[in-house]
Amino acid sequence: MVLDTQGPRVYLGQLEAYDERGYWLTEADVHDRDEAHSTNEQYVNDACLLARSGARPVNRRRVFVERTVVVSISALDDVNAEGPAGPLGAWIP
Repeated sequence: MVLDTQGPRVYLGQLEAYDERGYWLTEADVHDRDEAHSTNEQYVNDACLLARSGARPVNRRRVFVERTVVVSISALDDVNAEGPAGPLGAWIP
């Protein structure tokens, strides 16, 4: 799953559970564009390409995301990724 938020963070992970308060993701990765070298769009694109090759970034075993900050939800398989993936956040021309 990809959870886009109102702020600088995007969350990737397996949806474990959800309720009126929010979403629990497992084997998750939290990307903060304010602390990274790539935009959220580049990050999600690269993560999608990595997942298709059998790898995926993970920096949290489990994370809770409040429903009030989420602006969109999509399956990682639904991301229309383009181009070859380099290291996460880097583009190979």
